[in-house]
Amino acid sequence: MLEEIRIASLGVIESSTLDLGPGLTVITGETGAGKTMVVTALGLLLGGRADSGAVRTGARSARVEGVVRVGALDEFAAAVEEAGGEVEDETVVLARNVSAEGRSRAFAGGASVPVSVLAELAEPLVAVHGQSDQHRLLRARAQREALDRFGGAPLAGLLETYTGLHGRLEAVERELDDVVTSARERAQEADLLRFGLQEIEAVAPEVGEDVALAAEESRLGFADTLRTAAEQAREALSSEQGGPDALATTSAARGLLDGVREHDAEAGELADRLAEVTYLLSDVAADVASYAARVDTDPARLAHVSQRRAELTALTRKYGDTIDEVLAWSQRSAARLLDLDHTDERIEELRAERAELRQDLGTAAAALSAARSAAADRLAAEVTAELALLAMPHARLTIEVRQAEVDEPTDADRGPLLVDGRWLRHTASGVDEVELLLAANTGAEPRPLAKGASGGELSRVMLALEVALAGTSPVPTFVFDEVDAGVGGAAAVEVGRRLAQLARSAQVLVVTHLPQVAAYADRHVVVEKSSDGTVTSSGLTVLDDEQRERELSRMLAGLAGSDTALAHARELLDVPSAAAPEVDE
Repeated sequence: MLEEIRIASLGVIESSTLDLGPGLTVITGETGAGKTMVVTALGLLLGGRADSGAVRTGARSARVEGVVRVGALDEFAAAVEEAGGEVEDETVVLARNVSAEGRSRAFAGGASVPVSVLAELAEPLVAVHGQSDQHRLLRARAQREALDRFGGAPLAGLLETYTGLHGRLEAVERELDDVVTSARERAQEADLLRFGLQEIEAVAPEVGEDVALAAEESRLGFADTLRTAAEQAREALSSEQGGPDALATTSAARGLLDGVREHDAEAGELADRLAEVTYLLSDVAADVASYAARVDTDPARLAHVSQRRAELTALTRKYGDTIDEVLAWSQRSAARLLDLDHTDERIEELRAERAELRQDLGTAAAALSAARSAAADRLAAEVTAELALLAMPHARLTIEVRQAEVDEPTDADRGPLLVDGRWLRHTASGVDEVELLLAANTGAEPRPLAKGASGGELSRVMLALEVALAGTSPVPTFVFDEVDAGVGGAAAVEVGRRLAQLARSAQVLVVTHLPQVAAYADRHVVVEKSSDGTVTSSGLTVLDDEQRERELSRMLAGLAGSDTALAHARELLDVPSAAAPEVDE
């Protein structure tokens, strides 16, 4: 809820801070003192149009700040943080600057945001009802949502069932459209995959085969060179022609050192090491001779390897850089082909599911419409009864729950929904259009709220609606500007009682000129005008009990200091407590 409103250089208010709390807060003051500037300030915080004419004369800009206690408003806090703002100590500061030139800037949680974002953030926080406002409950969607909330848990359950079915139907229709639309492309893709898989299957490559064949081809292509090199190496190690070789030279060196072993131990160690070298050379010579014997020229094998490598290369040009990648592509494509080959079966499955969902959705829509109609009758009766107590004894509110019927479609599986034998338009919220209608006088035809009532009457209708919806509305703060216009006497007392009743479940802020309404306040704020002879300014003051009596007496008598008015004010302040049991009924 709103904890505080700070106003600077707005209209006649130079600088004021309004501390708010739960319950009912009333704002009073003399005509022209600037009571409606508080509502104007709230309008700016709600993202309303900025008017440079509202900037105080001589000031460069006006500024309005609202301190919001987050509490259970988790979605609001998340939206502020998403916009770049911060939540500090469970509070968020919303602000709006309007320059004398007409430029406007908005802030949320310390971050500069577009005015449209400020409007989105603040809309769920405050509902303003005034004679010149665009009321929240005048919008068709808000009227339907209010009726759904009034219907309580049973209606909410039916709506949840409907929206779940509607969402599933949309998902099935999207998938079906995709599958049917892409049927030709899917068939072409399947043919390409099938051709590729057949080509790979014909070659039947093995893992790592391309690497092994490349090595073998290199070896076969240089067989003569390899054999010659091996034979020469073997001759150098161990000559068969009697020429000098490594073995003979090493053996001679070993013999020379071995002959002087007894004269020096180190010479003996060197001789032993040469003996090891001799054994190694002998083994290497034997291995080289064996290798040379195995290296043969095989033109037929070389031709076969070259041909096989050409086949593998043809595959790697199309399906992967290596044979391993080609085989991986083959596995993926086989799985994809399996899916593509079942396109017709999938289309039939989706069509059957769509038909079943449409039937279930029609049943759910009928149940939801019936529940809304029943809730509409109850809500209309409650509001009409409230209006009789708010100086509108002949007013009658009706709530019309209607459906948009259309001709039977050529394709029964598309478009309109069949509900109880009628083809109806449908949305994610149902098949119903909800509209609140008011007949302000006896014999008058019910008309839409915006057209069927004057400004003062409309404010009282909104008050009656909010009282009937108390406890179901998600809006934590309600503001009523001149809701008591054209009301007096006992009806004014009833207005005050209804506002106090609404304030039990929400924060309520009321701008009023009636003492009967002000008497019900939990917090009474007066807008006081002062002047230094040249410039008029106003400030906001929270009144104590004695000050409240004086303000109510002024409102009653039109002047201060009347003993009779003061006594009447004291009696008036006793009315709320005396009437409390009656309000609870």
